[in-house]
Amino acid sequence: MPDKVIICKDCKAQFVFTEGEQVFYKEKGLTSEPLRCPKCRKARKAQQKQER
Repeated sequence: MPDKVIICKDCKAQFVFTEGEQVFYKEKGLTSEPLRCPKCRKARKAQQKQER
């Protein structure tokens, strides 16, 4: 399973979905690849937490 380059749907930056991350997603039963880069994922989680 090679690393994959994905474009973030929020900031349009490229990020690498590593082989290790792919294995982790598979072990957790996650079938979709991430749509956001780590920076945007962190910002989104912080925003959702703040809204609560």
